[in-house]
Amino acid sequence: MTQDPRYPIGKFEAMPFTQATKKAWIHEIRVAPRNLELTIQHLDKAQLDTPYREGGWTVHQLIHHMADSHMNAFIRFKLALTEEVPPIKTYDEKAWVNTADALLTPINYSTTILHALHERWANLLDSMTDEQWERKLFHPVRNAEVSLWDMLSIYSWHGKHHIAHIKNLCEQKGW
Repeated sequence: MTQDPRYPIGKFEAMPFTQATKKAWIHEIRVAPRNLELTIQHLDKAQLDTPYREGGWTVHQLIHHMADSHMNAFIRFKLALTEEVPPIKTYDEKAWVNTADALLTPINYSTTILHALHERWANLLDSMTDEQWERKLFHPVRNAEVSLWDMLSIYSWHGKHHIAHIKNLCEQKGW
């Protein structure tokens, strides 16, 4: 059976709350920027401009997407911690990766954002009580309330998911 190149670590699967899982996922949030840097550190401009899969974004766009997505996620956490079931603002991620900043800005700006953002985010997550993980936000596209626990599971997966896209590309190309 061939692995679906869209999901190199498998599709996202929710998991129940446990202290051990919480600790592991917060650690994954904390180290994602470092893992990304290690994955891309030797890539040149031509490699960064290569799509990570057929029909996919370039590695360059993917890195900027991670910064965009994780900034939105961090803000969503803060909203859910400070408001009662706030509706979140969605965005067109495909359009965002094609804006001038995502196409023209060197990737080191987004990796710097990710390092700083993930440190703040992990510190926030470490501070949360068990009850706060049950707080919710309203996701209009899903037409559903989503708990902060589910948000953590999505974003601990999201970083690993995109880093795996880049690693798979590097392996396929022999970089």
